[in-house]
Amino acid sequence: MRIRFGYVSQALSLWDASSSKTITFTNWRKLGKEERIPRLVEIAKVNIRNTKRAVLYNIAHEMELYRLSSSIVPLATHPEVNWNYLSDLLEDLQDLGDYIKAYKLRVSFHPNQFTLFTSDRSEVTLNAVRDMEYHFNLLNAMGIADESLLNIHVGGAYGNKLEAIKRFNENIKLLPTSIKNRMTLENDDKTYTLTETLAVCTDHKIPLLFDYHHHMANPCEKSLEEILPEVFQTWEHFGLIPKVHISSPKNEKQFRHHSDFVSLEFIMPFLTLAKSIGTDFDIMIEAKEKDRAALKLVEDISSIRGVKRVSGGSVFWK
Repeated sequence: MRIRFGYVSQALSLWDASSSKTITFTNWRKLGKEERIPRLVEIAKVNIRNTKRAVLYNIAHEMELYRLSSSIVPLATHPEVNWNYLSDLLEDLQDLGDYIKAYKLRVSFHPNQFTLFTSDRSEVTLNAVRDMEYHFNLLNAMGIADESLLNIHVGGAYGNKLEAIKRFNENIKLLPTSIKNRMTLENDDKTYTLTETLAVCTDHKIPLLFDYHHHMANPCEKSLEEILPEVFQTWEHFGLIPKVHISSPKNEKQFRHHSDFVSLEFIMPFLTLAKSIGTDFDIMIEAKEKDRAALKLVEDISSIRGVKRVSGGSVFWK
């Protein structure tokens, strides 16, 4: 069984490498009209350059997983900005995509918590569609849309999960098929449990991106031993091996908060269970120390008997 590791957005080991630099709409509007679009282009190009720095860092460290920042293009979906960002940034995005393709990196986006399809307000749903289109457009411009994914949560419950899921089933129809085909859904730490998320995924043939920390904070009625094989099976049609999110609690009182690094002791029950299933899978590290946490976890897991480190960012477990 092979496990590959990655991290989210910014390589902290690099100096001044944020790929989420931005400007508020209020400050943008204060600029002269002739300055507005050039300022957005300038910021976006810095973000793309810093993303490329992280990609090159990942290539050097043989980490094949990476989550792109959703904030690469500032104000891209703001209705009053109306910026043709794809035209202005196409060459930069294509260059970034060339590196990702050349080294076969598995990349993804995780649109924010406001991108949801369970609301009874049409404007919320339309904003969710617009946001998903923005993320897909970036992947498409990079030439990697067919190998990447867009991960979101089912959404809010609004006091009635059954009614909310019914709205999800209707609202998701507004999403273009090409985008829905790159979607995954993740179980929540407070709202939709693993079984509830799995039911939605099964109905829509959407892969379930399992979050172990969320599951421990918001367990379902089934045992993980019973349900994890079903979770992995949702990926069979997708063309990519299963992917999971891993983090550990900051402390007992702040259980849902992510710690700086990942506790091997906390995740060991999951790893042992996954080993018994034997399916190759990928791990996205959601820890505050990002790349440092990912590399440390690779080292920690490599110390387990029967585990061999086969690259900078992957292990093989006999």
